[in-house]
Amino acid sequence: MKKQVLFGLHAVQSVLDNTPERILELIILQGRQDQRMQSILAIADMHDISVSEKPRKTLDTMADGNHQGIIALAKPAKALQEDDLYTMVEDDKNVPFLLVLDGVTDPHNLGACLRSADAAGVQAVVVPKDNSVGLTEVVRKVACGAAESVPLITVTNLARTLQKLQELGVWIVGTAGEVDMNIYQAPLTGPLAIVMGAEGTGMRRLTREHCDHLAYIPMAGSVSSLNVSVATGICLFEAIRQRSS
Repeated sequence: MKKQVLFGLHAVQSVLDNTPERILELIILQGRQDQRMQSILAIADMHDISVSEKPRKTLDTMADGNHQGIIALAKPAKALQEDDLYTMVEDDKNVPFLLVLDGVTDPHNLGACLRSADAAGVQAVVVPKDNSVGLTEVVRKVACGAAESVPLITVTNLARTLQKLQELGVWIVGTAGEVDMNIYQAPLTGPLAIVMGAEGTGMRRLTREHCDHLAYIPMAGSVSSLNVSVATGICLFEAIRQRSS
């Protein structure tokens, strides 16, 4: 079985809180005994998870980023499939609220988008199989635990997925810079999927053609565009404002 390497306080604690059975072993920095670490170790002890202390050099070689003195070796999370997305949408308990990322390739941006999605109550983040970063160690670290709580669903054909979502009653709102309607005028209530384009190039043509509405984020300064993770946060929380008013 291939083990996943998770690192960072938020990411490790999120797995311990939600799916502790995935954790095989914790590796912590020798001598680190602060309150935050003690809290994590108490949870690990409750679940009989093995803990070992190692020097910083060992942790540095295991983690592709700032590990904050803790690494978890874990069983891979169950990968959700496209059919799981449709089952989620058809569930009468929740009004669908989805985030679609068309070609986000930077792991820091995906991690930040997952973090915003978690904060906004998004039920799933959808990405295409090709030209998109997956759940790497860096993504999990930047997401600060959100990668463990928000499902990331990879689909083979994004345009076909958007069409199926429309057939299930989900409205697709995409973001583009050269349209007439701004995000504050766009209808963001009801069953909704917000589509964000790739860094620099935006949405692909077929993705754009499957949107019910296109909207832009008004820009008052000299900067012509926003980082995709910042733009995602703006759009998601405008949807929250509309849905709660």
